[in-house]
Amino acid sequence: MAGDLSNFAMKVLCRNQGCLEYHRLKLTVCEKFNVEDQQLFETLTDSSRFVRIQGREKKIFGCNLSPDSIIVAKTPVRLCKSYPACEKCDDLHLCRYFALSNCRYGSSKCKKSHNIHSDHNGAVLRDNFLQDLDEAELFQLLLQNDSYLLPKVCPHYNKGSGPHGSCTFKERCTSLHVCQHYLQGACKFGDNCKRSHKLDIDLDNSPLGDTLSAKNTCSLPVIYKNKFRIDSCAETTEAFGKLIQTLAESAGKQQDFMQPQNSVSEVDANEICLFFIRKHCSFEDKCVRVHYHLPYKWEILDSDGTIWKNLPNMEEIEKAYCNPENSTRWLVCVDSLGSPAVNFLTMTCGPAKVRRLSTASSVTKPPHFILTTEWVWYWKNEFGKWIEYGCPEDEQSESSSVTSSVLEKVYLAGNESDVPFITGGQQYILSFKDMYKQDRKNTAKREVRRRPRFVSVQDVERKIKSVSLKTPGSADVSIPSHWVQVPLFDFTHKLVHLSKSGEEYRQIETLFRHSMATSTIHKIQRIQNLYLWNVFQWQKDQMMKRNGGKTVNEYFLFHGTEKSLIKAICEQNFDRGICGAHNAYGSGNYFSRDASYFHNNSKPTTGSRIMFVARVLVGDFSQGNSNYLHPPLKEGNSVFYDSCVDSTSNPSVFVIFEKHQIYPEYLIEYS
Repeated sequence: MAGDLSNFAMKVLCRNQGCLEYHRLKLTVCEKFNVEDQQLFETLTDSSRFVRIQGREKKIFGCNLSPDSIIVAKTPVRLCKSYPACEKCDDLHLCRYFALSNCRYGSSKCKKSHNIHSDHNGAVLRDNFLQDLDEAELFQLLLQNDSYLLPKVCPHYNKGSGPHGSCTFKERCTSLHVCQHYLQGACKFGDNCKRSHKLDIDLDNSPLGDTLSAKNTCSLPVIYKNKFRIDSCAETTEAFGKLIQTLAESAGKQQDFMQPQNSVSEVDANEICLFFIRKHCSFEDKCVRVHYHLPYKWEILDSDGTIWKNLPNMEEIEKAYCNPENSTRWLVCVDSLGSPAVNFLTMTCGPAKVRRLSTASSVTKPPHFILTTEWVWYWKNEFGKWIEYGCPEDEQSESSSVTSSVLEKVYLAGNESDVPFITGGQQYILSFKDMYKQDRKNTAKREVRRRPRFVSVQDVERKIKSVSLKTPGSADVSIPSHWVQVPLFDFTHKLVHLSKSGEEYRQIETLFRHSMATSTIHKIQRIQNLYLWNVFQWQKDQMMKRNGGKTVNEYFLFHGTEKSLIKAICEQNFDRGICGAHNAYGSGNYFSRDASYFHNNSKPTTGSRIMFVARVLVGDFSQGNSNYLHPPLKEGNSVFYDSCVDSTSNPSVFVIFEKHQIYPEYLIEYS
């Protein structure tokens, strides 16, 4: 369903000038699919197909988009510039003027193809999931993505004075002499602007004259505006990738990059458990995270400096903290503590220290997790107004292509140096250490704030209730066909005994006996947990996208553990803070190709033993190191490896740092 939903959303956008407001897109999509905001938002996070421009209205609960957010259709598909000399490539073999609806020869006389469904073109469209588009929809998509089709806007014309700005080519310029801010929908001067706002006159003397047909010139403002949105997003993505590489190189050693300042156990100990907040944590008192009923917890250090106590009026404090305008302190009633205020800058209440615990940042978890903390980044303009990154400054301004989620990912890298970024063609420096941004062309600094999105007690209860009411049939990923069809809700699981005569049993038995030939298998059970399965499939999809659509290496691997953790693992997956103390090749969850690895390294017990067989996305792996808290970066790249191993030439031990790459699929009881 996910692929069909994405393809239909693409078709709807291309049918509507290449972009739509989110609420209009959802209305149209819901005519064919029964989808909720979270599922549609997850589909739209595919940055290879969609660009999201945040709107001005309040974001939809459970979805990181507002109803008036703009969704723009995007594609890597281009027209082949070498055609017809080129025989085979990944681009479309089409007449350029046909795509511009302006071929003077027509399909019968033109030497170049006018057939979007030829063998070659059909294969290109299928490879990029565009086979459902008709000619008009495909051409709309190409016009706003392929720079080969339309002339660029002259950057020199938009600088300097005079009728041609600073462009030295003047009338001979092959780029468009048009106000760039007008095309971006952000020109504040309107009819009084000294730059041209006209695209539809004198086509004979315009760079557009021999390309686009006159009947399509009315669509040019939208096309160029969409091009700007797509290009701005690409600038941000490229800058972010370069930034990752720069930070990695400056760290000296790859294994130290993005490594938290505290140990994993310290980070986990200050993080609120996402399972307990949904009323159930199977690890119970063994869980290393904080068990609390809200996604935030305000505490004050006792006078003896050893015990953290809850602050009263916690929801009111949180609401004030979420407002970036409350920049210095916000008065609350804490008379019982002998101090009238909580200072958000110094995180103190009088002489005592104050801290805020919260759930994991939303950018670190799949969208299936609810009540993660959405951190919002703001900057303060010259009028003292706080502007959210990714939102327009005013009605005439275009949204910044640098969003809160992008900044949050960089911030979580633990970097304190100045970070360069580009938005709207302007270059800025952002200091995470001193929390300001500065235009590189002048010395003016703008204050920057990082605050959470407010969630009330009622919001928490409503979200938990809405998720608990969902049925498995409404999930994004369908139930595997070989599973026993039983109701599975929330984090519950079912153990299904496999028949010894069945192919599934024999497959797992063969893997086990490869290294445990003399052991007696008492039973093999399949673990059916729809929630974990959906998260696993989502993770696989994300890894495939990062891998250019190529298949991700997926293995069946073994993991041995104590019996007391079986139920918790079946319901909540492996947790590296609980399920193992190995660290020879990194601090993660350890799995082995051979069952004997865990059998030989575990304490002997009386009676039967238990061994997990997990489906693991090992992806691309690197040699492990005991200092690793995550896989290292690939050499000369801004992409991380997916896992670590004991030997890259003949791996038998795999270290998985991200538990969403794991699905615990079978339990073997043996002796």
